Amino acid sequence: MQYSVMVEYALHSLVYLIDIPEESTIGIKDLSEFQGLSETYLSKVFGKLSKSGIVSSTPGVKGGYKLAKPPEEITFWDVIEAVEGKKPIFQCKNILKTNLMYRDNEDCTSCTQNNPTCIVNLAMQEAEEHMREDLRKKNLAWLNRELDQVLPEKVRTDSRNYFK
Repeated sequence: MQYSVMVEYALHSLVYLIDIPEESTIGIKDLSEFQGLSETYLSKVFGKLSKSGIVSSTPGVKGGYKLAKPPEEITFWDVIEAVEGKKPIFQCKNILKTNLMYRDNEDCTSCTQNNPTCIVNLAMQEAEEHMREDLRKKNLAWLNRELDQVLPEKVRTDSRNYFK
């Protein structure tokens, strides 16, 4: 399983929106330049974040983005869903129906899409739910606090000042 780099871009970029004054925004050009990211690609990321209600945008020359809700209310899972969509990671392909024992048998009751009795499908769905639960416990406020602990204070201060 692998999430696209868009998720990483989104989470890193959203951190910079946490400490800006309420009436301020940060433009894609500034965010992409500061992080050394493609402006075009980051625009796509923010389009998805905006559509999902994680950020709001202000158009125009002085426009940009800001968080649409408090950082405590934006979970890692919210960001992942906004960027990657809501489809499950594991998608059952019902391969049992190609098993020699079932090829000519129309009575294969376990060969239906997202079969609730398929043990493989159930195990994968359960594992995904545990991951989602854990990612729902991590939010942008938590990330901001963790970064304060692991990054040098000067880096954090200089980063915040860059966007003021």
